[in-house]
Amino acid sequence: MLTQAQKGAAFRALHQRDRAFIIPNPFDAGTARLLAHLGFEALATTSAGYAFSVGQRDNTIGRDRMMEHVAAIVSATELPVSADLENGFGDRPEIVAETIRLAAAAGVAGASIEDSTGRTDAPLYEYEHAVQRVRAAAEAARSLPFPFTLTARAENFLVGRPDLKDSFPPAQSA
Repeated sequence: MLTQAQKGAAFRALHQRDRAFIIPNPFDAGTARLLAHLGFEALATTSAGYAFSVGQRDNTIGRDRMMEHVAAIVSATELPVSADLENGFGDRPEIVAETIRLAAAAGVAGASIEDSTGRTDAPLYEYEHAVQRVRAAAEAARSLPFPFTLTARAENFLVGRPDLKDSFPPAQSA
């Protein structure tokens, strides 16, 4: 049985090699086992897939329930697992950092945090606030006793803003 440190190192190595890898999205323990059996090298949870599989919309599963789901995926396979943690289950950077720590405790080797708020009136966090949230997640990830791969996701295209400048504004002079 691989340790979390070994899974973290293996997942990091997949990102550092000179070719791409395919990471499928199981929505339950059964699909995690099936995908592992098919020879994939790692898995990534899917918040939408899980929500849909239990008859809910995406972004409607609470953090505690999501952590139970993530732990079930992790326990179903020896593969490294990255967790789709939506917006980190809160607006404040401290909440996002705690979500990273909880995901690590659930056994994942990595996770993604989105800049999507889940609100129709303001679907994305303001750029500086999004950066603060990712910074808090990165600090939490770096504090873990094993390699943890964090992905910061810019959700522009998913909320109808197909402009890369909106996700990556030019550096501002002081």
